[in-house]
Amino acid sequence: MNILVLIGHQHEGSFCHAIAETAIEELKAAGHEVVYHDLYAENFDPILPHDEIPRNSSLDPVVAQHCREVTAADAYLVVHPNWWAMPPAILKGWIDRVWRQGVIYRFGPNGVESLVAGRKALVFTTSNTPRDDELRLFGDPLENLWKTCIFGFCGVTDFYRRNFESLIMSTPEQRREWLEEVRSTVRERFPA
Repeated sequence: MNILVLIGHQHEGSFCHAIAETAIEELKAAGHEVVYHDLYAENFDPILPHDEIPRNSSLDPVVAQHCREVTAADAYLVVHPNWWAMPPAILKGWIDRVWRQGVIYRFGPNGVESLVAGRKALVFTTSNTPRDDELRLFGDPLENLWKTCIFGFCGVTDFYRRNFESLIMSTPEQRREWLEEVRSTVRERFPA
């Protein structure tokens, strides 16, 4: 499989980076082709210019490359922290600029038509809020965002998300266990 791995975290030594590195190791060990983007390290510009909104507009070369990689991918693996019940702005900007009409979906006579149906999506997120508190106070906005509003809307229904929390209160042993869970989840979702 050709798998696009995307990370939205500004600190290279973060647990999100450890998740991404672990996932990539497993994907490569299973023989998958990996295209990897660290949006902060690449200094991806998240600002969607007005001129880029029309479907047939001329795209920035970096955005055009990302669009080609998204359409060529058999699956998507996204890693990011939970910031105010949302992904970081750089990742949201990537979605705005790359996950676009004419690339991912189009509007047809019966509504939205997917151009990426049948693909898989795996999202790993981290947060500091304990799970029970998050569910009680907010529900699970990231689950809805990724599963329904982004992937589901665009026809990617083979979806799984795992949130690791509370990161700030976790121990080194717990983080090692979580990385083993990342390994097993990646092997299960993307077998050799």
